Amino acid sequence: MGSKVLPGNHPESIRLAAEIIRSGGLVAFPTETVYGLGCDAVNPEAAAKVFEAKQRPAFDPLIVHLADQSMVETVAKHIPPTAIVLMDAFWPGPLTLILPKQPGVPDLVTAGLPTVAVRVPDHPVAQALIRESGTPIAAPSANPFGYVSPTTAQHVSDGLGDRVDLILDGGPCPVGVESTIVSLTGATPQLLRPGSLSLETIQSVIGPVDRAASAVEAMHAPGQSARHYATRTPVTILSAPGAWPVFRGGERRGLLAMSEPCELAGRFHAVEVLSPSGDLREAARHLFAALRRLDASGLDRIYSEPCEETGLGRAIMDRLRRCATSL
Repeated sequence: MGSKVLPGNHPESIRLAAEIIRSGGLVAFPTETVYGLGCDAVNPEAAAKVFEAKQRPAFDPLIVHLADQSMVETVAKHIPPTAIVLMDAFWPGPLTLILPKQPGVPDLVTAGLPTVAVRVPDHPVAQALIRESGTPIAAPSANPFGYVSPTTAQHVSDGLGDRVDLILDGGPCPVGVESTIVSLTGATPQLLRPGSLSLETIQSVIGPVDRAASAVEAMHAPGQSARHYATRTPVTILSAPGAWPVFRGGERRGLLAMSEPCELAGRFHAVEVLSPSGDLREAARHLFAALRRLDASGLDRIYSEPCEETGLGRAIMDRLRRCATSL
């Protein structure tokens, strides 16, 4: 049995969705990155429903989504100057900032941490829902914990079914990879999760940004489990494009190709091309949907080509590594 799905661009859909949020229910909605599973961010009982629906461990904090920059002070008690520079430059957009939290933000939303993850999504449906709800909305990706993130309303329905009260359908997500997460709680900004906003672009605005030195530091950000965004079918990342391993006899194998594959692609039972021209933005937009299609193809293993780890390629490889298993 699936959830009720309504068009996200209809005012009556937004009104109903906002009522559900205010009453402590769950609404899945599109952002420019992926679909989120939203609840009232200051309602701990509603947040508990999110964790239950996703089967998400309580140590993994949620991102709080805001309608605009003016709402930040409702959930963050200190906003450093660097945060304002980043907000002015990249909000609305795929940048999440880690800031010291206000006491009113439930510990369940922040995984007991003294910080809160916040962003302003760049999607008209998300913006309309937050404004109509009149409250910040806490939302992880709208999928079972650890599985490939959803980039369409159908992905949400397939994964969560009637565990969601309502799904707002806003079409495919235009970016398709989660937001970049930067912590501003230390002396120097720190990248906790690479995402669709590149590290290079951020540094062009605020200067040097440190990388998380350990998994413990990275766990202050949402979605940082060692195995995350995972398909049920094992995934192996090739050492280089065209660097084929010795295939097992009788293996049903699929290929996730960054661009048009070479002639050896005929040795695969299913092939997904992320971008025929090799454009990383197009590849990121198609990544999760392509992984889902391969995962549904009855394969024994998925082989993925790597891409260069600069710009958006850093986020793509981060997601693939969290998805992958070794040979």
